[in-house]
Amino acid sequence: MENKWVRGAIPALLLHCSIGTVYCWSTFSKEIADYIGATKSATEWAFSLAIFFLGMSAAFLGDVVEKNIHRSSLIATVCFTAGMIGTGFGIMIKSLPVILLFYGCIMGIGLGTGYLSPVKTLMLWFEDKKGLATGLAVAGFGLAKAIASPIMQAILNAFDNNPAPMFFIMGGVYCVMMFIGHLILKKPSTWVEAHSEGGIKEFFATLASNFKTSFGNKTFIGIWLMFYINIACGLALISQEKMIFKSVGLSVGVCATLATVTAIANAAGRLGFSAWADTLKDRNTIYKLIFILSIAFTGLVIVTQGIVNGAGSMPLAILCVALLIMVNAGYGGGFSNVPTLLSDHFGMGKISSVHGMCLSAWAIAGLTGNQMASAIVNRVGEFEEITLSNGDVASVNPVGYQTVLYVTGALYVVALIISCVMVPKLNNKAKK
Repeated sequence: MENKWVRGAIPALLLHCSIGTVYCWSTFSKEIADYIGATKSATEWAFSLAIFFLGMSAAFLGDVVEKNIHRSSLIATVCFTAGMIGTGFGIMIKSLPVILLFYGCIMGIGLGTGYLSPVKTLMLWFEDKKGLATGLAVAGFGLAKAIASPIMQAILNAFDNNPAPMFFIMGGVYCVMMFIGHLILKKPSTWVEAHSEGGIKEFFATLASNFKTSFGNKTFIGIWLMFYINIACGLALISQEKMIFKSVGLSVGVCATLATVTAIANAAGRLGFSAWADTLKDRNTIYKLIFILSIAFTGLVIVTQGIVNGAGSMPLAILCVALLIMVNAGYGGGFSNVPTLLSDHFGMGKISSVHGMCLSAWAIAGLTGNQMASAIVNRVGEFEEITLSNGDVASVNPVGYQTVLYVTGALYVVALIISCVMVPKLNNKAKK
């Protein structure tokens, strides 16, 4: 059946709505830490490793995806499912190393191959609306947290805060979803490309060639750097999102609602910014807009000391919420526009390989973004008890969260300069 929705859009959503639940880790990381007797900061490494292996597996396996999307989507299904079920087993035996292995390493490999597999296929099916098509799939990755979090929380509550059954159940559900996506994913029959299979020697020779082609190009380095900065800043602020909301006095219930709002903003940014880019002569304009808006909102919160003075001031609290909505939207938009921007500059021939190399920025950002924010919060300012709007008491460090903004604000400025200087203007219809 040659239908772009059945062969392209639906399998992409099935794959991305499954693997995107990696972002649900913050929803149950505290429960996992309590259940296995570890600290929350120790369990956070599972998420960092998952993002690291996502980026690195995408970089190393980009050519595998290029040659055979059915093989790569099957690898994604097996690794992601094994990662979920293995994590449940690790929780059951209360072993942090087992959790790090399965959630961080094995699931991470499934994430990288699963993320890449539908992207080129979508751009081939929706050739005139490449941004909208990739935005649709990547929006599924961002929206997965909003969809899965309440379901996972309900399962967690049903089993008295024992996270293991939740991973077993959701692992089974995602196995079915991803396997269906794997079966129906198909490139258009009109697209013909020749790839030699080769062995291990050819694999590493191709990998070295892809690395040299990518990182030997000034434009690619510019895209890689601004992509890295956008992710690192996004992770730094998103990882502290819940505590920033509490710092400005918002109740736990409001914080939970806003978490859903920011997740929707993340997905909307992926779809909206990429669809908007299709109408522009130069897709890089979208990145300039994202960085300018991020700098503006960050600057306003810095000038007003919004996080420090937000408790008791509704306008400042709203400003802080607006900042995090913008950061989430820009974070998502940065992801959805990368493959199409790369295709404009490097063509469609080896886009999976080039995109995979660029996703190595995600790997490095996964290890540095939230860890940078945590280091600042733990070393700058002091934790204090504040009363939330519903009367609950929370321990927060407003000065620490405010200080994170100085770093992310400066990095957004650097990213804007890179976008203007290192990535040349190019008509987004110029390359097919």
